[in-house]
Amino acid sequence: MMSTFPDISISTERLVLRPFEELDIEAFAEMMNDEMVTAWTSVPHPYTRDDARRWITEQAPAERTEGRGIVFAVTEFLTQRLVGIVHLRNTDWRVRSSEIAYIVAPWARGEGYASEAAFVTARWLFHDQKFERLELRTAADNAASQQVAQKIGCISEGVLRNAWIARSRTDSGHWIEVRTDVIVWSLLPEDLTGADEQLADAGGFSSYSDWN
Repeated sequence: MMSTFPDISISTERLVLRPFEELDIEAFAEMMNDEMVTAWTSVPHPYTRDDARRWITEQAPAERTEGRGIVFAVTEFLTQRLVGIVHLRNTDWRVRSSEIAYIVAPWARGEGYASEAAFVTARWLFHDQKFERLELRTAADNAASQQVAQKIGCISEGVLRNAWIARSRTDSGHWIEVRTDVIVWSLLPEDLTGADEQLADAGGFSSYSDWN
């Protein structure tokens, strides 16, 4: 029998992590066309509404139903506006390990949303799903993503040399591909305790409600 994650939503005081809906297509397409997303991910550029529709209606649900992981749309609790995405992928059910990736919309950056969403996802993965390891990979020059990794308690395990292709905009406005190193981070269940206290002290977020 194939293992899959449950079809659920997770809530914090500020955020709701839930499955994507067709109503998210426009906001998702807009977010995925941001320059930072183009630079640090491999998504199509430009990212069209058809790309967004395909992801939301086909590819994201398949991640869960085919046992590879789970995709959450991250929304503000009060406004229900799309903040970003958290994606658990490359899940190994025997080892109880998965890899996390996240994107935050330009308007929502600087609010601690990425670390809040990543942390509560990790907490659910370890406590509710009984996983034992979470991996995160960041491009060597992606300082913002590395700050999130450090904030949620990840430990840097090493560098994969020349392992990723990022994109850079030239003076003429064209995008070119550039090879870059990748930093591998890990998070284990015991790493969460210190991170929880650190985030609370930093005023990032204080408490969580239960997942649905």
